Amino acid sequence: MSQTWDDTLRAGGYRVTPQRQLVLEAVTRLEHATPEEIYAEVRQTAVGVNVSTVYRTLELLEQIGLVTHTHLGHGANTYHLAADAQHSHLVCRECGVVTEADQAAVGALISALRAKYGFETDVGHLTVFGTCAQCRGERSS
Repeated sequence: MSQTWDDTLRAGGYRVTPQRQLVLEAVTRLEHATPEEIYAEVRQTAVGVNVSTVYRTLELLEQIGLVTHTHLGHGANTYHLAADAQHSHLVCRECGVVTEADQAAVGALISALRAKYGFETDVGHLTVFGTCAQCRGERSS
């Protein structure tokens, strides 16, 4: 997968730098992470990288299609690999756990919105807030 990142960066006219590589690796490991969380992960390997470098790198990587962001609440955007973006997010308001729901799980909602309103849903940015089964004291089905 690293070769794909390299190819995408070079095809966009960008150099493959250690900082870009570290940010991509952190996004991959953390799956859904804020820029601050990505920064903390990168700093474990490269103490000299500053937070503004992480923000600029995330902006570039999103611009060329390697990462994407979503909004999981009132805080900072969270980032994940664009290749893994076709899912929705279920966010528990009690414990904060984020669960990925594949497109099939929200298919009826997507179809209903399309049929009734002519609305095409951006599944990667769809976030549903509620209470998870564990916080409700139930077993997940």
